[in-house]
Amino acid sequence: MKKGGSGFARRLVAWFARARRPMPWRRAPSPYVCWLSEIMMQQTTYATVLPYYERFLARFPDVQALAAADERDVLKAWEGMGYYARARNLHKAAKRFASEGWPATAAEWASVPGVGPYTAAALASVLNGEHMPVVDGNVARVFARVWALDDDFHKLPARTRLAARLQPEIDRCAHPGDFNQAMMELGALVCTPANPSCVQCPLARDCAARKAGTQADYPRRPAKKALPVRKETAVVVSDARGRVLLVENTEGGLLKGLWELPSVEPREGQVQVFSHFRLELSVFQHEGKSAKFVDPHAVPLATSTRKVLAACGLL
Repeated sequence: MKKGGSGFARRLVAWFARARRPMPWRRAPSPYVCWLSEIMMQQTTYATVLPYYERFLARFPDVQALAAADERDVLKAWEGMGYYARARNLHKAAKRFASEGWPATAAEWASVPGVGPYTAAALASVLNGEHMPVVDGNVARVFARVWALDDDFHKLPARTRLAARLQPEIDRCAHPGDFNQAMMELGALVCTPANPSCVQCPLARDCAARKAGTQADYPRRPAKKALPVRKETAVVVSDARGRVLLVENTEGGLLKGLWELPSVEPREGQVQVFSHFRLELSVFQHEGKSAKFVDPHAVPLATSTRKVLAACGLL
C-alpha cells in the first residue's frame, strides 16, 4: 500500500489476501490465462467457468495455438458456455496478439475485440499495474450498499460515476490488481445478492445499508420487461450411423458458425381416404438453408439443439 493509503482500501486488500479463492489463473497470472479467464467469466460464475476453462486451455494451451485454430474448433471447445460472440472475438483477438504482442495499457486492451471498459480495467490493473478501478455487477452491488447509491448500474453513466468515486482508493494502492480483485471477490463471496454475510465483511463498519438494515434494497433494480416469445418447429432426423440432419448457421448474428436443427414451416395438409380409415396428414416444409447429416459430436451446436439431441439420446 502506498503511503497515505486509507483504512478502507487497506482492510479490503488485507481481507483479499486471506479469503481469495485459489483460481488457477491466479497461480501464474500470464496475459493469456488472465485474458481467457476474464472473457469466460463475463456474464457467468466461477463454478460454471472452471471446467470449461480447463478444457479450453488443454485444447489451446497458448495464444499461438488458439490463433492457429479453425473457428469451428474454437466454437466446439466453447460449446455450452453460450454468448458465442465471445468465442469468435477471442479467436480474432488471439490472431492479433500472436502477431503484434500483448496490450500494455487499459486503452490498448479496450481496443481488443470483446474487451469492454470493465475487462480492460481488470486486465490492465493485474497485468500492467495500471490504477484503474473495475465496476462489474459484484462491485456495483458492494458499493451500492456501502454508500446507499440509488443508481441503475445497468447504465453506463452510473458505472462511470462509481469508477470515478473509487479512483482515489485504487490510486493509494501499491498493487491495483489486488484492489480490483478484492472488490469483485467481496461481492462474489460475502456481499452476495441474497443473504449477504455482513459479519465477515471488511467494509461492514462503513456500510450504510447494513446500518439501516436495507441490504436487500440495493442495488436498485429497474422493472424487467417481458421477453417476446418466438415459436418455431424443428425436426430431429438421425441415420443408422448416428449422424443427425443439421443446418450450419452462416447468416451472422449470435449463432453464426453453430449447427442447428432444421426449422420447418407448416404447409397445407393433405387428406387421404382409405377403406378402413381417413388419413389427415399435417405437412411441414424446410426451406432456405441446406441441411445435411453430420456427426453432432464433431461440430459446434447451438445450445437449444444440444439440449434437444441430448434429450433424444443422440449425444
